[in-house]
Amino acid sequence: MAKLSVRDLDVRGRRVLVRVDFNVPVEEVDGRIRITDDTRIQESLPSIRLLQEKGAKVILLAHFGRPKGQPNPKYSLRPVAEHLRTLLGGSVEFSPEVIGEKAEAASRDVPDGGVLLIENVRFYKEEEKNDENFARALARLGDVYVNDAFGAAHRAHASTAGVAKFMPQAAMGLLMERELKYLQEELANPKRPFLVILGGSKVSDKIGVIHSLMEKADSFLIGGAMAYTFYRALGIPTGASRVEEDKVDLARELLDRAKTKGIKFLLPVDNIEAAEFRAGAPTRNTPRVSASQGISEGWMGVDIGRETIAQYKAEIANAKTILWNGPVGVFEIPDFAQGTRAVAEAVAAADATTIIGGGDSVTAVKQFGLADRMTFISTGGGASLELLEGKELPGVAALTDK
Repeated sequence: MAKLSVRDLDVRGRRVLVRVDFNVPVEEVDGRIRITDDTRIQESLPSIRLLQEKGAKVILLAHFGRPKGQPNPKYSLRPVAEHLRTLLGGSVEFSPEVIGEKAEAASRDVPDGGVLLIENVRFYKEEEKNDENFARALARLGDVYVNDAFGAAHRAHASTAGVAKFMPQAAMGLLMERELKYLQEELANPKRPFLVILGGSKVSDKIGVIHSLMEKADSFLIGGAMAYTFYRALGIPTGASRVEEDKVDLARELLDRAKTKGIKFLLPVDNIEAAEFRAGAPTRNTPRVSASQGISEGWMGVDIGRETIAQYKAEIANAKTILWNGPVGVFEIPDFAQGTRAVAEAVAAADATTIIGGGDSVTAVKQFGLADRMTFISTGGGASLELLEGKELPGVAALTDK
């Protein structure tokens, strides 16, 4: 890879300032904060443990929630420090100070192999502004820098990009390395056929991804509400389904471009439609779509239909590289989850490199108990999309070239 890795660093006895993504979902139970999904913390453990084994003093930087640039006990990382202590099975110290003499003294007091978690960097408005003086103050907490927060790598903040300028070496962590390997390197020259599955509610969220991947993909499978904007472009009835009216012309352009390039661009050939957007609402499978036949007047499309499931499963079984971003139906409501479940099961069973590109498709794969059957699951939502669009991520660009 083009950037320095944590594997390349000589860290024994040195303070390694590690940016991690500990922005985890929580709930309050009996006055105590409980982490409901610690995936992001778990994903940071390989880098932390590697540094501990190498005898580094590990200083962790992270953000949590949206405290709007000022201290707020609701967004303290102290409960995360307690959880991390349990996971690492050892001492994890916590600094309530983010910058300044006390924080610097705490960083120097960490023993070799020890871990210190610094309080929420977003308690300072200077963090999101990528303020140079704040970045310089953060840099005083370490001797070298490692960025392992892929989920925040698309943000040019002080702790993700600015701090690297003030460190002699800035390297990617093991998680960052894996994310770049699968979302960048593997897709630069994918095994073919290369299939892209895109869902979700908005075409506008995926425009850049579609444009970029049309240069590489052999076929696309489209689902979710974004399919109905394409329907509108083709004159297929959409009923009460969600349509981005201002993106219909763009959808038409994308369809024309796929045709010109000889790329399969498959839309649902039938749908599950519902009378209302709620669990228990009346539903039915539409007939096969045509210029005059689509979603019924007053009804809304909520999932791909039976014939589409069969067609999509056949495409998935034939692929050798699969990238999936976005559910193909409203899987949060069990009545509308059949299509997304069928796609997830087909991807899990495929003899292919399978990459789940962040966002709700990750939630779906985990919900269906299929996460361990995928080649790679990205931890980044916005970061994944920007990388797939071919954009340079500020948190990666700031790292030292190898």
